[in-house]
Amino acid sequence: MDGITRRRALFTSTALVASLGLTACGGTPAPAGDKAGGVVTITVNGMPATTQAADRKDFEELVKQFEAAHPKIKIDAREGQMDPKTFAAKLAGGQLEDVYYVYFTDPAGLIQRKQGADITPYLADVPYLSDIRPELQKVFKDKAGKTYGLPTGNYSMGLVYNRELFRKAGLDPDKPPTTWEEVRAAAKKISELGEDTVGYADYSKNNQGGWHLTSWLYSMGGEVATEQNGTWKAAFDSDAGRKALQTLHDMRWTDRSMGTRQLLEIGDVQKMMGSGKLGMYMAGPDNIPTIVKQFERKYEEFGLAALPGTATLGGGDGFMFNPKATPEKIKAGLQWVQWKYLNPDREEENVTKFSGLGVPIGLPQPNLFGGAAQQKIDAIHVAHANVPQENYKPFVDRSPQVEVKVEPPNAQQIYTVLDGVMQSVLTKEDADMDKLLKDAAARTDTILATVK
Repeated sequence: MDGITRRRALFTSTALVASLGLTACGGTPAPAGDKAGGVVTITVNGMPATTQAADRKDFEELVKQFEAAHPKIKIDAREGQMDPKTFAAKLAGGQLEDVYYVYFTDPAGLIQRKQGADITPYLADVPYLSDIRPELQKVFKDKAGKTYGLPTGNYSMGLVYNRELFRKAGLDPDKPPTTWEEVRAAAKKISELGEDTVGYADYSKNNQGGWHLTSWLYSMGGEVATEQNGTWKAAFDSDAGRKALQTLHDMRWTDRSMGTRQLLEIGDVQKMMGSGKLGMYMAGPDNIPTIVKQFERKYEEFGLAALPGTATLGGGDGFMFNPKATPEKIKAGLQWVQWKYLNPDREEENVTKFSGLGVPIGLPQPNLFGGAAQQKIDAIHVAHANVPQENYKPFVDRSPQVEVKVEPPNAQQIYTVLDGVMQSVLTKEDADMDKLLKDAAARTDTILATVK
């Protein structure tokens, strides 16, 4: 499972969680149709498949509610999300939805290729737009500041950890590591508990190794790629790159705190955490409900800390608009996106609804807003929390100090290259890290040469 597939799985598995605070009956008046007094029909994707019966039913009910509140807008909902392999053909063939789902890695290229509509002229009447976090809105802007879409979900990497193993190792679960040196020391203590206990685990295959190595590089103050005068070049053959690999090497081979089994991916590591045999791993908050549900654990068993360093990898999703869509369709589409995904007005009602379905309330992400809007949402979540929010305090308290950076261009191709770097360091004690970085940078430069 590559990075895109992994995120799709996680966003799907937490669809109900992400929808908290994002469905509302408010919004601006419905626009006129393509003809005066007419009805605008818009096609949108993101509808859950029939195999996801509960999510599908909820989505269909929301469509009915939206249409009742906006009688001059009809929603033609379709399954599926963003598929880079078929996107261009759908656009050229007139099959692309009016409102279509994207990951944060998509907008820059889509904007550059003029495959998204400029929605700037239609934003004045979008409620709560000014409350959406600027760094998330920036993902959907071009260099001139024009807007082509809106964010509807986000995540950032932290450290998920087993609080009971921390206690057994003599560590304070309320004060998790804040530096990589502390992570290394804590992992060593946990691994010394024996009985196949692993202090720290990481991914290294199916593009997930490269995905995590990117977050390592960011946390060490480095970059994967940089742009100068319109040309992108690899940037990880650097002090930050060497420091990241050296830390991984030392944890694996000197401390023996990463265990002997390598070539892991997300399912393997989640299973280790779910078995109670893993101390820590790099992940976002959305991993905790997955572990609890799949392995019949309790939320109280797990903590969440911010990633060490000054930056971390983050991402998310949102919606863009077909460049061939009429102004009426764009206006209608904006009302749909705002109504379903970006309106905190009915947070209390939604929290009550979803808490009754066993959905976790009180996880620290997604957090799309700033200021009063987010404070309103947070207060409701605190009042209705059914997960131990104090266990996530180390993440929440330090997160404002940690810059969230998005993935590099052509991320999946680069991750394939960086997978090999992670695999070599974790499976070969004498791996030549300088050569690994140099060779990977050369291959990455070739990949980046296609970025326009």
